[in-house]
Amino acid sequence: MSDQLGLYRFLARFKIFKRSYIAKVMAVAFLGTHVPLLVLLLSFILSPGMALGMALRVLLITLLATLAGTVATLFALHHLLRPVTLTAKELQNYLRSQQLPNLPTEFADEVGTLMANTSQTLRKLNELIHYIQHYDDLTGLPNRELLGDRVVQACLIESNSPRLVAVLLVGINDFVEVSHAWDPETASLLIRSIAQRIENTVSSNSIVARLEGDEFAIALVDIPSFENVIKLAQLLLSTLAKPFSIQGNGIHVTAGIGITLEHLSDRNGIDLLLQQAHMALHTAKQQGRSRYQFYSPEITAQLQERMLLENELYGALDRQEMRVHYQPLIDLQTGEIRAVEALVRWQHPTFGLVSPGKFIPIAEANGFIIPLGEWILRTACAQNKAWQNEGLQPIRLSVNLSAQQFEQADLVEQVREALHATQLDPVYLELEVTESALMNDMSRSINTLNELRSLGISLALDDFGTGYSSLNYLKQFPVNMLKIDRSFVHDIISNPDSAAVTNAIIALAQSLQLGITAEGIEDAEQLTYLKMRGCHEGQGFYFSRPVPPEAIAPMLTQALQPSS
Repeated sequence: MSDQLGLYRFLARFKIFKRSYIAKVMAVAFLGTHVPLLVLLLSFILSPGMALGMALRVLLITLLATLAGTVATLFALHHLLRPVTLTAKELQNYLRSQQLPNLPTEFADEVGTLMANTSQTLRKLNELIHYIQHYDDLTGLPNRELLGDRVVQACLIESNSPRLVAVLLVGINDFVEVSHAWDPETASLLIRSIAQRIENTVSSNSIVARLEGDEFAIALVDIPSFENVIKLAQLLLSTLAKPFSIQGNGIHVTAGIGITLEHLSDRNGIDLLLQQAHMALHTAKQQGRSRYQFYSPEITAQLQERMLLENELYGALDRQEMRVHYQPLIDLQTGEIRAVEALVRWQHPTFGLVSPGKFIPIAEANGFIIPLGEWILRTACAQNKAWQNEGLQPIRLSVNLSAQQFEQADLVEQVREALHATQLDPVYLELEVTESALMNDMSRSINTLNELRSLGISLALDDFGTGYSSLNYLKQFPVNMLKIDRSFVHDIISNPDSAAVTNAIIALAQSLQLGITAEGIEDAEQLTYLKMRGCHEGQGFYFSRPVPPEAIAPMLTQALQPSS
């Protein structure tokens, strides 16, 4: 390539030719036409038989004729080079202002092909750039910008007055955890399948877009009634809850939907609608799975409070605002304390005692739950050892592990270090994990549980009955204890379904020779029912609320009596 550009490179070194391709061509043409003339003149001048007058005459005529020919040649070359210069100009215009070229395409020679190819290439490039800027490359759906343009076009072009617009923001629950359980290709195929299912569910005049990650937006301009929006939300939730078949794997997901309705008057309005829908989606996900939530000003206030708590939460450990309280676990037959569960509390200097229901979800969302969980483990182990050093009856200490903690590669080492640092005998430590935390990666979960058991600690399966609750799964987990979720205990007397589930869990635990603990016991009727069914342990406000560590010591000296 460099050898073919030798002459071009040589001329480009001269300042006069550096910025003009035409000047280079003209210089070569000029020299090419004048070299023969100079040779001819030189031969005449040096010829001994030529008279001086004749020589001057021939010289003048030749010079004039050559100059005229040269001018004509250079003029023609200049115009013949116009296709090349025009193509270069159109390229510069496109790069500067994205203006598509208007080059002829009917010529068949090399320069004609150059113009035609340039025009075609720039048009394809422009289409590609437009697609990249306005469409999601994975699903082919419009992106946020194109969604806004289409909604505004539908609203403002067809009507001069503001029109009512509904925006439904669909978000997949726990999609990060679901995607981590599969390879990237399967996760991408799942997103495509979700997008296709949403498109097939909504009407043809709806505008569907993928915003980012697992979030999809649906805009409705022609809304027959408020009930139609609710029916669409319910239909979307039930449709997405059906299993997806991806590369032979059955994958189950659930979704949440945030909904907002506003009159749209300008382009900025769509950004506000999406912001409101996102707030409503956040609230819907907090309420559980397969829920939808309409935006309201109260949601904004709640999210503002959440942001304030999140900012304060980051420094709570350093400011020593966190506390660990303990709730007794009672032997239902004897009334004695068999264990205590460590429960974190946040004593904020301004907000007072912040409910765990408020700050734990924030900690789980921003990753603070990992250092917080490690602090709780060490603090609780140290406290249990301190009770023993005081001569109190040794008891089992139960500590909850969040899903994020359980997924840490060094979890086993963290537990080993906590036991070593506090000198607590592993037999007095119990770790609680939830079913959902174990189901993300079955083989890894089983290995982790076995490694934890090898330390000498015991394991409890928390919130049993609210998740998969499959015997096939349960028999693979090396756990010691099942904990019945408080939602079943709450209405165990009045709701036959809750009673049936509780009875089944107790019978299952007995058949597998596992311990069984009931959470949320609040009255004597619940206690009597559970005792009759053979439940081993229980905890709840009927016995004691979570209390500071100094309040546990008196309880350990005698059998705890139910509070009135």
